[in-house]
Amino acid sequence: MKKIMYPVIALLIISTSAFALLLGNWKVKSGESIVKFSGGKIHGAFEGLKADINFDKAHPEQAKISASIEVENIATGFFLKNSHAKDALGAEKYPTIRFVSSSVKKAGNGYEAEGNLTMKGVTKPVTIRFTFDDKGNEGVFKGGFKVNPKEYGIDRSGTPDQVNIELVVPVSKS
Repeated sequence: MKKIMYPVIALLIISTSAFALLLGNWKVKSGESIVKFSGGKIHGAFEGLKADINFDKAHPEQAKISASIEVENIATGFFLKNSHAKDALGAEKYPTIRFVSSSVKKAGNGYEAEGNLTMKGVTKPVTIRFTFDDKGNEGVFKGGFKVNPKEYGIDRSGTPDQVNIELVVPVSKS
């Protein structure tokens, strides 16, 4: 029985690895991603995006995207606003904002990734519309989405009803 199991396990590992290579594993280029936010009187950016992106333009329905960013990496341009934003996002108790796709599909000239965004301990569905500029072993994902901060329990004075998120994510094949 063991003699049969080893080749089956080896075949499974090889086929899974081959599928992952066909799908396209992309690595975020360190320090080059842009995650901007704006809404009302609030604007700024996050640094340090981390993501696992398995994406192939020919088969977007097979894509998987998961991304995270540390709340500590918020930059509003003013230290006091940074502190207020970290407090509003509950940085001590909820240090990470996460997105995990549930589906990806072609949409017009681009794509849509539907998934769950978790912020301040609350998970809500979002749709990220994006394009992908494929340059062989490198590329750039560009997209955006909108969130209602109050749905995530972010309700400090001055919190806008809607925040626009803009993404520019340069990647390379991993």
